[in-house]
Amino acid sequence: MIKTLNQEYKSRVEQYLKRQHFMRHIDFSLDVIEEGRTEGWLNIEEIHKQQKGLVHGGVIATLADITAGFAAYTLVSEDQHVVTGEIKVSYLNPGIGQKLHAKGWVLKQGRKMNFCEAEVWCINGETRTLIAKATTTMVTIFPEDMQR
Repeated sequence: MIKTLNQEYKSRVEQYLKRQHFMRHIDFSLDVIEEGRTEGWLNIEEIHKQQKGLVHGGVIATLADITAGFAAYTLVSEDQHVVTGEIKVSYLNPGIGQKLHAKGWVLKQGRKMNFCEAEVWCINGETRTLIAKATTTMVTIFPEDMQR
């Protein structure tokens, strides 16, 4: 059973997002923040593309990492943080379209690790295409870990 250790997780994530310069830089925003689950959207611009107009794989992996990471972050207590321990991204289809929709969720919650999944969808008009799936291990950083 997925259970948060901080009932104020939504406001905590929203406060963190205000200081999150990288997400603003790529123009990605989270608009669903729930216990153990997040979702966000990105309007595809030229800076997100590689050759032939395809969305760059690094952008896709970043969105998977961000949504899975914040899903795990909703579950830890106020004095804890979360970092990516491992991520594996499987690219399923090319990203061609106007928007990306990324979803991340916690599959299994642990004291020191949360095992998560993420999906990245490309929206092209009325067509939604699953372009990537990811599995991640998010590691909980405790206050004593920050003292090193």
